[in-house]
Amino acid sequence: MNQEELKKIKEEALSEHIPIIMDETLKTIQEIIGDKKLEKILEIGTAVGYSAICYTQFLTENGKIDTIEIDHERVQKANENIKKAGVDKKITVLEGDALEILPTLKEPYDMIFIDASKGKYPRFLEHAIRLSKVGTIILADNILYKGYVMGDYNKHKQRTAVRNLREYIKLVTENPMLETKILEVGDGLAVTKVK
Repeated sequence: MNQEELKKIKEEALSEHIPIIMDETLKTIQEIIGDKKLEKILEIGTAVGYSAICYTQFLTENGKIDTIEIDHERVQKANENIKKAGVDKKITVLEGDALEILPTLKEPYDMIFIDASKGKYPRFLEHAIRLSKVGTIILADNILYKGYVMGDYNKHKQRTAVRNLREYIKLVTENPMLETKILEVGDGLAVTKVK
C-alpha cells in the first residue's frame, strides 16, 4: 500500500467534507484485529475507498475486500484511489444499493464493517450475520451518532436514524450468538464477535 497516496486521499476527502473513518476508530480496529490476518473483509459504504485501502493491511497475502457503494461518482473516485494506492488487486467495489447486493453474496467474511445509511443498520445486520462464521467480527461505525442514540433525542430530521441505531444496539446486545461491546471512540463503534 502506498502510504504517500493514502495520506493524499485522506487530505482530499477531509477537505471535501467526505466522511471517512476517524484515525481513532481505525487505531481501535487495528487493536481488535491484532496480529490476525484475514482472508475476506466486507465493507458496507465505500465512500472514496479510504477505509478499504486502510483495511488491506489486515489481509493475508491473497486476502480480498468487497466494498459496496451506491453513489456512482464515489464509486469512480474510490476505484481511482484504490488504483493509486496500488491495492486494486485486493479490493472490489460493488456499485449499487447494499440491500440489493448483499443477498447476492454467499461466502462468509472474517470482518464486516458497516458504515452506510444509518437508518438501514438493522437490515444490514441481518445480512452481516448470514455472511458470518464463528469468530467473524462485525463493526458498526457512528453507532452513537453524535451522542443522540444514548440521549433522549427526538428531533424529526434524525429520528429514524436514531431509532434504527438504537434497534441495532438492542439486536447485537441481546442475541446470544453475538458478543458485543459499544466503544466510545470516534462517533461510537459497535464491536460484535460471532460466537
